[in-house]
Amino acid sequence: MSFWEQRNVFVTGATGLLGSWLTAELLSRGANPVCLVRDWVPDSEAATSGTLSRCRLVRGELEDYALLLRAMNEYEIDTVFHLGAQTIVGTASRSALSTFESNIRGTWVLLEAARQLMPRIQRVIVASSDKAYGAHPQLPYREDTPLIGRFPYDVSKSCADLISQSYYHSFGVPVAVTRCGNLYGGGDLNFNRLIPGTIRSALRNESPIIRSDGTFVRDYFFVADAVDAYLQLAECVPGDGFKGEAFNFGTETPLSVVEVANRILQVMGKTHLELTILGQATNEIPRQYLDCTKARSLMNWKPRHDFESSLAITIDWYRRWAAGSPQSAA
Repeated sequence: MSFWEQRNVFVTGATGLLGSWLTAELLSRGANPVCLVRDWVPDSEAATSGTLSRCRLVRGELEDYALLLRAMNEYEIDTVFHLGAQTIVGTASRSALSTFESNIRGTWVLLEAARQLMPRIQRVIVASSDKAYGAHPQLPYREDTPLIGRFPYDVSKSCADLISQSYYHSFGVPVAVTRCGNLYGGGDLNFNRLIPGTIRSALRNESPIIRSDGTFVRDYFFVADAVDAYLQLAECVPGDGFKGEAFNFGTETPLSVVEVANRILQVMGKTHLELTILGQATNEIPRQYLDCTKARSLMNWKPRHDFESSLAITIDWYRRWAAGSPQSAA
């Protein structure tokens, strides 16, 4: 019997990029996902693929303590994936208050509900981010690098990360924290992000728009590999060395914005399209990438896809999406 067979799993952020694919994989492994959904997003991967129609849905907001407590209690949840958040850096800068409400308050509300339901709750996996580290002169980030976010989104993730660790050290809640690089893959319809935006522009034979000056460096992480990382980590919790710990997940291959955009155009045969570089990005960290030694050594984990193969899979998803045909898995 697989680890996930008939396991009751609570997923926040199930209509997002990672949540859509993680929930689908949970279903394929025999789990019983219960998904918290605030807004109905009909063109999300979770909706169009039929994933949500196979799950129990709880409608409401992360900040609603009574709702979370009721849902996790009544559905006898033993595993929680807390992915729900306001994830767009630009949106966070325009509306810091709503970002802090969802990303910070939403995290402590969920963890407090989980605390009330111990020991039934056996593991809580909280999605932090490489942005939680903030700007550091020494890279790559290791898990012991201080969390010093400065801009609204980064601060929200620093806070959620530290709160999660506090709930373990103070109350014994079996939490593990993930800090991933920039996720990409089929199903991301936030076209102000680099990879989906560049692919859509290329499909339309339009010049891709680069908001920054093109020199920002990031660790780009394929969503299918992120799903594997989350599930593998969850299977390790509440084991010693995992509960109360944070883990970096990424490719350890930093790429600049211009490098990524040009590689997309090469794969798509659209190198004649010139990048339009606006140089307008604000409240963003210039250079970020991760050291994943801890995950490799403790979990024997590594990504299954290289950048070229995952990019090809991602581009194929968007071609199908643009043509209005059914989507295949990431």
